[in-house]
Amino acid sequence: MKLRWKSLILAVNWVSISFLTFVAVILSQPSLPSVAQEPAVIIDTSKTQIDDTVTEKKDEESNPKVGTPQKSDSSTNNNQETDEDKGKNREDLEEIKLSPSELARQNKLIEADRLYLTGNISAAEKLYREAKEPFTDTENLEERKAAIVDPTQLSPGGKVYWREAQAGIASQLQTKTLVSLNLLVEKNPEFIPGHIKYAESLKKYGKEKKALEVLERANSLYPDEVDLVKYRVQALAESKKWMEASLAARQFAILNPQAPQAPELKELADKNLKRFKSHIRREVRGNAIANVITGALGYAVTGSLFGPFSALDSTLLLLKGEKSIGESVAKRAKKRLDLVEDKEIVDYVNEIGQKLVKVAGRDEFKYEFFVIPEKSLNAFALPGGKVFIHAGAIAKTNSEAELAGLIGHELSHVVLSHGFQLVTQGNLVSNVTQYLPLGGTFGQILTFNYSRKMEKQADRLGTRLIVASGYAADGLRNLMSTLEKEQKNTPPAWLSSHPAGNKRVRYLEELISESGYNRYAYEGVARHQEIKAKAKQTIKDFEDKKKDKKKRRRENKKKRKLVDQD
Repeated sequence: MKLRWKSLILAVNWVSISFLTFVAVILSQPSLPSVAQEPAVIIDTSKTQIDDTVTEKKDEESNPKVGTPQKSDSSTNNNQETDEDKGKNREDLEEIKLSPSELARQNKLIEADRLYLTGNISAAEKLYREAKEPFTDTENLEERKAAIVDPTQLSPGGKVYWREAQAGIASQLQTKTLVSLNLLVEKNPEFIPGHIKYAESLKKYGKEKKALEVLERANSLYPDEVDLVKYRVQALAESKKWMEASLAARQFAILNPQAPQAPELKELADKNLKRFKSHIRREVRGNAIANVITGALGYAVTGSLFGPFSALDSTLLLLKGEKSIGESVAKRAKKRLDLVEDKEIVDYVNEIGQKLVKVAGRDEFKYEFFVIPEKSLNAFALPGGKVFIHAGAIAKTNSEAELAGLIGHELSHVVLSHGFQLVTQGNLVSNVTQYLPLGGTFGQILTFNYSRKMEKQADRLGTRLIVASGYAADGLRNLMSTLEKEQKNTPPAWLSSHPAGNKRVRYLEELISESGYNRYAYEGVARHQEIKAKAKQTIKDFEDKKKDKKKRRRENKKKRKLVDQD
């Protein structure tokens, strides 16, 4: 009984001290104390498990850098392999021979790339069109008409809908207004004032979510219409969707740098980004006291100070912002993961990544790109601009544009602050679940489980980033199409937490077609094939090294058994 009361008193004291500490920290920002421990965040790298890597490194007698070919006794290794291992290696590393038609198509793309880089755009586009099949699922899409703002340019039916809508607005008749405007935007989507007036009316009658959907669709059809963009930015900001408002404005400024309104839209983007950051900081501060109480309860239950200090440190880290989180977790990941150090491979990925960063619109981060020598097609991004790509992603993509699509998707999660939003929401969850059986894993899964909406946003922005960077617009779409054909019964690691492949292919085709994005631009086939071969060799060297480690462990185990028997 005395011990129980003693624990309770200690817990109350800890809450009091921690509360005063947080008040002092918040009042004294940005001069925050250094962080002693990373937040409870673990990266899901599919087949690349951090803990397994640590175990392997402990067993390793020497650790040569990945990417430098190492000599090994391949015949001995093969004797130790199971039939299943041999089959997997043949499937993953065997060079697939192209058919004559596929080889001809590849050569045509290589020649088109050469023409494109030399400035002969028309000749290059002709070859790209010959090499690429049309989007079969979008054949029935009507050709997009040029935008209009003058009601006198409407079709006879459109004029009737507009007149009825105006009458409904004047008489304050909800049904007449909304039905007329709905028919107007469906039959005459090129009439920009119709979308704006429909969204205004929906908002007036309490249908805010529907209003934002109307504006998003209109913006996707006519992304260059500045009045539509400005109204959408305003509507998103009024709904407290500041990050989306910032990105909507920034995308216009990025894709239309010569437009007179580009500086104004950039200013709106920065303004709403500042609002978003302030909102996140308020949210973190509001969560801070709960985290301290959670840590104190953990101390009372377990008698360990790890819980309270973990809660305190992770909250301090969150208060510092997403840049600090990314740097802290990336530092931890780099220590525990094998990284490719082949300069040509790393430079290739970094070159693509930095090209996309230039048009992404958020320059407050230090963007870094790393390659992991794993054969699965996988990638992940940390808050603050740290992106990790599996070598298998290079080996299983067909062009630089496809790899750019993958990198652009992951980079979009960074630009949209998806990871930071989830870390903020998952911080309390992670601290609570660390005291439960297997709780840490549960909390960690919640932390980086992107929603379908977030994935769709990353697809859209990722596609726009590669377009703005000069790549073929269908880079990400082509990657999805390839994966859809190859996945059979089991989706690749990168798709396991993403929307179904066939739906994404269809959606991306619609986005490209309706937005008028150019899919007959740079593919980057020849250079990619060279890096692809090096990536495959790097993966093979890494796999051989892992086999050597397993062999040594088995031999050491046998030796220990013999010693024990003696």
